[in-house]
Amino acid sequence: MSLAKRYVLRLFISLKYVTANVVDRQSGRVVVTASSVERPLRDGLECGRTCNTKAAAAVGEVLAMRLKVDGLARAPIHASAAKEVEKKGFKNRTKVWAILNALRDHGVNLRLDDDGDHRPHV
Repeated sequence: MSLAKRYVLRLFISLKYVTANVVDRQSGRVVVTASSVERPLRDGLECGRTCNTKAAAAVGEVLAMRLKVDGLARAPIHASAAKEVEKKGFKNRTKVWAILNALRDHGVNLRLDDDGDHRPHV
């Protein structure tokens, strides 16, 4: 197996929760995870019955901090924005981009395999 894309970002978005995992493709294991299901995040967000873009950005921030603690922030983490948006549905594209932008803003070496909607990323 080629290790060119060893670490891959996987997102799980439901109506109530957002979860982001970084998977090591070499071992097939989740190495870092963050989710709005976690009590400290959930209590601070006040999502109510639905999870919004603010919650997705918070999940991205927590994931970035955990990557830094584990020493993986400098390792290239690959993500396919178009694939994630297609998989999650067009309505969730703002949540997907909120997570990706939060990771970038917090210094994670995020490598987008494609820039799905070709918008400038802030």
